[in-house]
Amino acid sequence: MSSAVRIGLGLPHYGPLAEPDRIAPFAAAAERLGYESLWVGDRVLTPVRPSDLYPRGTPEQPYPPQFTRYLDPLLALTVAATATSRIRLGSSALIGTLHTPVLLARTLTSLDLLSGGRLDVGLGIGWLRDEYTAAGVPWAKRGRRLDELLDALTAFWTGDPVVHTGENWTIPEAVVDLRPAQRPHPPVLLAGHSPAAITRVARRAQGWLPGGLPLDVLAKQWETIRATAEQAGRDPDTLRRVLRLNPRTGTAADVAPQVLAAAEAGWTEVFVDPHFVADSVAHAEDLAGELWELVSRG
Repeated sequence: MSSAVRIGLGLPHYGPLAEPDRIAPFAAAAERLGYESLWVGDRVLTPVRPSDLYPRGTPEQPYPPQFTRYLDPLLALTVAATATSRIRLGSSALIGTLHTPVLLARTLTSLDLLSGGRLDVGLGIGWLRDEYTAAGVPWAKRGRRLDELLDALTAFWTGDPVVHTGENWTIPEAVVDLRPAQRPHPPVLLAGHSPAAITRVARRAQGWLPGGLPLDVLAKQWETIRATAEQAGRDPDTLRRVLRLNPRTGTAADVAPQVLAAAEAGWTEVFVDPHFVADSVAHAEDLAGELWELVSRG
């Protein structure tokens, strides 16, 4: 395996791969192979008549059929944490704005402690208004809601005592002795491609979680992130970028060139989501083994 790129896998937890009893064996197998990270996505529900189309969706197929069966992502990561000892665990991306910060902070902190400091907190704002409706959360001003969520999470992780007053939430002054294993807190990686999302990554996050766009387009966005971070007085070299690859068809032989192309383009972290190409966890395990062997050869 090339030392220039750290390769991860999507953890099986939705669609045909949503087999709860296979999460732990899959995670352990990925760690034995040498993969560096495991990732989960987030879907709350799949409406019959959706308010919005999934990116690249059509009126006939508004979202991937795999989305109708979805295990809780943080529970899936918890199972993976207990089955592994080295591999990092991340969300790409949790719809953070659907959560209250105190309860989310407690869960994330507990998971970071349980895993021995291996958690990467990937957050986004989602794309489906119906999920906000179902969760009782306003769709409007969701970017501002994410900013406040970041403020409140940081207060929970680092405040002494913890206190937060904002537009959406108030945390009364409180003693919180539960602190994450990683200090000052687990890395926060943000998803998104809009100008506001790009600016938020540059100014507030420890990294970026892109995907779904050509490498040359992503490269230009990354240049903007770095320049904006520098303007904000941050060192752009400290920022991470983790590329999500979502192959829709093909075999490991088809996916390996995508990983190698990303490495050639300068990406140091890439993960492959097998949910759209594998029809079972066993199939996903086979693909993971074949992919590791192919990429190791270069």
